Amino acid sequence: MTTAIGWQSAEGRAYGGPGRYVQRAGEIDRLAEHLRDLGPRPFLLVDRIVAEHHDAAIRRSFVEAGVEARIELFGGECCTEEIDRVAALVAEAGADVVAGVGGGKTADTAKVAAVRNGARIAVVPTIASTDAPCSAIAVRYSTEGVMQEAISLPRNPDIVIVDSALVAKAPARFLVAGMGDALSTYFEARSNLESRSPNFIRPYLPAPLAGIAIARTCHEVLMRDGLAAKLAAERGLLTPAVENIIEANTLLSGLGFENCGVSGAHGIHDGLTVLPETRRFFHGEKVAFGTLCLLMLEGRPLAEIEEVAGFCRAVGLPTTLADLGLDQTTPDDILRVAEAALKPGAIICRVATPLSPTIVRDAILALDAYTSRLQAA
Repeated sequence: MTTAIGWQSAEGRAYGGPGRYVQRAGEIDRLAEHLRDLGPRPFLLVDRIVAEHHDAAIRRSFVEAGVEARIELFGGECCTEEIDRVAALVAEAGADVVAGVGGGKTADTAKVAAVRNGARIAVVPTIASTDAPCSAIAVRYSTEGVMQEAISLPRNPDIVIVDSALVAKAPARFLVAGMGDALSTYFEARSNLESRSPNFIRPYLPAPLAGIAIARTCHEVLMRDGLAAKLAAERGLLTPAVENIIEANTLLSGLGFENCGVSGAHGIHDGLTVLPETRRFFHGEKVAFGTLCLLMLEGRPLAEIEEVAGFCRAVGLPTTLADLGLDQTTPDDILRVAEAALKPGAIICRVATPLSPTIVRDAILALDAYTSRLQAA
């Protein structure tokens, strides 16, 4: 598969990213040191599962550093109600730095709450399942988990802190889901370059050469190290391949998608959230399937689709509707997905091909027919 993507605008370009990125085993024990550099009154929004396993280590970090921190549990969904609740708690605490410790929804809630209060932003991902940590974008869902909007924030996190040993001990499915999210980075970058769509950096100029190079490198790392990282992570091992995939899922994909933009893979993911059967699947798992659908929608060679599907099967990402629990869905159900993906202002509209609910539905069904045949071979 070629990795040649081009088109550079003469009208300018823009680049953005976090102020600092730190990835090292044991970094959770040094959390207070990082946050102390940003402000004396930290507020931590912590995922419940993280709190169950690492609350003592987090609190010990602040005691040893002589820093008082307000620690609150994340409610579980990045929805309007939870964002409002956390923003009010940050204001009440008078916090000058807000840290989201956990998964992507915890991070996004913390980012919005920090911006509302004029506080610095720290993100501490404890899994590598999405590329949310580094970005200035937060995705808001309904209380039922249906995607509502992507919120464009005025700035990226000041620091992203990744304890790679902690990430390696998480269930391997999280790391694999992150690969699914990262898998879309290169293909959506190519899609946006072909449609001459802007990236997500204010004031929304085209992708810079740096962003394109990062998107390409993200893809190369996935193809080279993805399977080795999955096998190691299944045994809780921290190897160079795992370190590389953590960086690809978190930093490379985050910089790649924000500086090059997303398109149909995430658009189809958004549409899939209207079907309750898909809500037990992770964001990245649905994005991986959306990536395959994007390739079919764009009319890419079947050889390319087969190569990407082969990677997905090797690491355990879904390639068919049945893999997403949708084997009993009807064409009308998939039409609902397509209609949701094409709602006004939808990101899928960046794809440089004609679009309609019927066209998107047929691309999804055609992709499923092809990958089902590959799976049966």
